[in-house]
Amino acid sequence: MEDAFATKSHLLMCPFCEAHELRAFGHNSARCDSCGGLLSGPLLETLQRIIGLPDAVGGHACECGHPEMRRLPDGVYWCPACGSEVVPV
Repeated sequence: MEDAFATKSHLLMCPFCEAHELRAFGHNSARCDSCGGLLSGPLLETLQRIIGLPDAVGGHACECGHPEMRRLPDGVYWCPACGSEVVPV
């Protein structure tokens, strides 16, 4: 697990405090030096897979995989591929 942290191009940020990076901590686990959060097993593996995904091409990618949703005049994002919409907060 320690080698995986050393070779990643992206840092794993702590999902608890969202401010500091995780450090290798024992076998198949990582810890945040700031808040003490500890991740291991499937959750850590999932985070490593997520950071391994390619960056989205568009400004607002859709969950269906389309690279960019269109912003409509009323502020709603609409996907031309699947038709889903994201309403602004």
